[in-house]
Amino acid sequence: MVIHRIVARFKDGKVLKGRNSDFSPHKTYFHITLVSKEVIKVEMEELKAVFFVKDLRGNKDRKDKYTDSRPWEGSKIKMHFHDGEVIIGYSLHYTAGNKGFFVVPADLQNNAERIFINPSSIKKITFL
Repeated sequence: MVIHRIVARFKDGKVLKGRNSDFSPHKTYFHITLVSKEVIKVEMEELKAVFFVKDLRGNKDRKDKYTDSRPWEGSKIKMHFHDGEVIIGYSLHYTAGNKGFFVVPADLQNNAERIFINPSSIKKITFL
């Protein structure tokens, strides 16, 4: 069983950080075990995105630099979210109408190793 460090960001602005071992993009929910050991059931439709991270603390003051090239990771896309956030990354599996897709951040120093995006949280996608 693989255990991931994740940060779940919700459409309503809520953020949960913890560990996960049952995430699947094909399921309608998964669980997060918080640092307090409380287990929370997360409904996929409530999510903006799930960040699979290197470190749960992160650095909110860090600014991404998009000078890295990762063409082996797929198409480079720029996502504008309804909450105003913009993420640039690469995706092998983005197709309009999917229930979700993974993105690898364009900045190699980003704390997220990959991000699962709920398309209903996106206002606009641009291929770069």
